[in-house]
Amino acid sequence: MAWPLTLGAISFFLAVVWGAPLIRFLKSYSLGKQIRIDGPSQHQVKMGTPTMGGVMVIAPVLVITLSLNLAALQGNTLIGRSILLPMGTLLTFGILGAVDDMQGIRGKRKGEGMTGRHKFLIQCILAFIISLALYLPSPFGQDLHSLAIPTIPEKIDIGLIYIPIALFLVVGFSNAVNLTDGLDSLAGWTSAIAFACYGVIAFLQGQSYLVLFCFTIVGALLAFLWFNAHPAELFMGDTGALALGATLAVVALMTGQWLLLPIIGLVFVAEAMSDIIQVGYFKLTHGKRFFKMAPVHHHFELLGWSETQVVQRFWLAGLLAGMLGVALALL
Repeated sequence: MAWPLTLGAISFFLAVVWGAPLIRFLKSYSLGKQIRIDGPSQHQVKMGTPTMGGVMVIAPVLVITLSLNLAALQGNTLIGRSILLPMGTLLTFGILGAVDDMQGIRGKRKGEGMTGRHKFLIQCILAFIISLALYLPSPFGQDLHSLAIPTIPEKIDIGLIYIPIALFLVVGFSNAVNLTDGLDSLAGWTSAIAFACYGVIAFLQGQSYLVLFCFTIVGALLAFLWFNAHPAELFMGDTGALALGATLAVVALMTGQWLLLPIIGLVFVAEAMSDIIQVGYFKLTHGKRFFKMAPVHHHFELLGWSETQVVQRFWLAGLLAGMLGVALALL
């Protein structure tokens, strides 16, 4: 683990040095966050805070990972091809998120971004391509179609059903992390914990290229958190949230331990489920609300918790869930 941890530190320093210049650049072009009018009133002070901070994470991760694997990629080795998939996921979902952020700032749907239907369709198309790349045999894919269950030594082959499951996880966690990105540091901390947990799982399974990739992301996320600490100077935006959620799902699928993803990503699941429950309950009861506001972190804010309390308690829950997930992977 010495090299992955060192690489995480290198990633942090490479990312943090360009944080201030990035913020100045985003401010100079007025690329600031538009805050929901119906959101908690205390969030209105965040109006105009630079967004698209996910670039601060994505760029160094891609540069470092590509540099480390350049020889393997040129030689077309298995590891070289393997690392292309999480890199491609991070890049393509990052581009989608950036388009969404830009439309939310300067597009016709200012403050909202792309229509949900349009964004969901593109997510599904990208996720389907990624799922095929995971399922198909080499040299075109990863030849993955199995399920690892704690306490059972052998993985279970689930055949073609792997493709829709992979698609669901990629799209689902892309949106779940995006929903979590509503408070200063919340999505950053919970994402860093989840990637660190899967980095440990990959290490235990001997997947060195995934270990390096995961801890490179952790280091870059810690650099982002330097500027995203309350009160935030920079927001992740859909640029980072969509990319990190989709990439986390791909990493989980590549380890084979994707059954543990809802546990390790417990906070993301809770945030997404709270939104689904709120919408469903609202429709069934013709206007009543199950939570004071969804996603659920806003519900706790309206109960009287401070933003810092919500974030710290949520990432503590995420840390405990991550510890449980790694423990289950050892069984």
